[in-house]
Amino acid sequence: MNYKSILAGVLLALGLGTAVSAADVKVGFVYVGPIGDGGWTYEHDKGRLAVEKHFGDRVETIYQESVPEGADSERVMTTMAMQGADLIFTTSFGYMDPTINVAKKFPNVRFEHATGYKRSDNVSTY
Repeated sequence: MNYKSILAGVLLALGLGTAVSAADVKVGFVYVGPIGDGGWTYEHDKGRLAVEKHFGDRVETIYQESVPEGADSERVMTTMAMQGADLIFTTSFGYMDPTINVAKKFPNVRFEHATGYKRSDNVSTY
């Protein structure tokens, strides 16, 4: 399964499979490296762009690249949640504990964490 499939599946679960008004879903992406790295971050961003192309103005995406693991990542996730993100992808193993911490503060925001093993009611892993 590729990133595009994962992103599309999660967005469909959030209700984008039916008629919705403009930007009913806001999705954040927290990247550990620069988008142009040609690796992990680059591939995640290709998925983000595919979601924008597929769903058009029914979804808004935001992202922050080159976010260090630890306190900085928790701050970025918190900011995205406060900006109205419905779903936040945290794309590095080192974001696991910060993701769990922020998810506790924002129970109505869903989080998808890459490569981790900790989950909660609003945190899944892929």
